[in-house]
Amino acid sequence: MADTGYDEWLAAIAEGDGYYLACPDGHGSLPPRRSCPHCGSSELTEEPLSETGEIVTYSEVHVPAPTFADEAPYVTAIVSFGPVRLTGVLRDADPSAVDVGMEVTADVGENATSGDRLLVFRPADE
Repeated sequence: MADTGYDEWLAAIAEGDGYYLACPDGHGSLPPRRSCPHCGSSELTEEPLSETGEIVTYSEVHVPAPTFADEAPYVTAIVSFGPVRLTGVLRDADPSAVDVGMEVTADVGENATSGDRLLVFRPADE
């Protein structure tokens, strides 16, 4: 079942054309949206997502929800990409090396349990 707006956004991330929605006041949000969740403006434009973001918090999951049973253990991170924060699963990184401030890129991966596409982060090239 397609999730209009979100699936298109994931496809853009996968193609390296990630974006966020911005209102005239500079607030950032993610699709699907019809108005800014901060000020209510309906004048939203697509703005390019920064190539890298910075982990602001993370959690190493050892006891997952059933939909992520085959992923454990894994790291879920909240990453700041300027005006927006994204939540996803960190891949290609040793969990013991993860720290606040680590730079990552946004990508699309597959949930090992369900086969669904999901937002993932990978360490940025240094």
